[in-house]
Amino acid sequence: MPSHGSLTKAGKVRNQTPKIPAKPRKNLTPRRRNIRNYKRRVLYASSQTAAPAEA
Repeated sequence: MPSHGSLTKAGKVRNQTPKIPAKPRKNLTPRRRNIRNYKRRVLYASSQTAAPAEA
């Protein structure tokens, strides 16, 4: 079974695109991160699932 497309053209577009360097990212301090995760997991999640659906 023949391949889809020719192998001589493989990776042509990806090699032509310019390489953009990644942005340096700084993580939140642990205390701020823990507070944010607590709110996301406990406070907001419990308000969304307050009424369980009986099926």
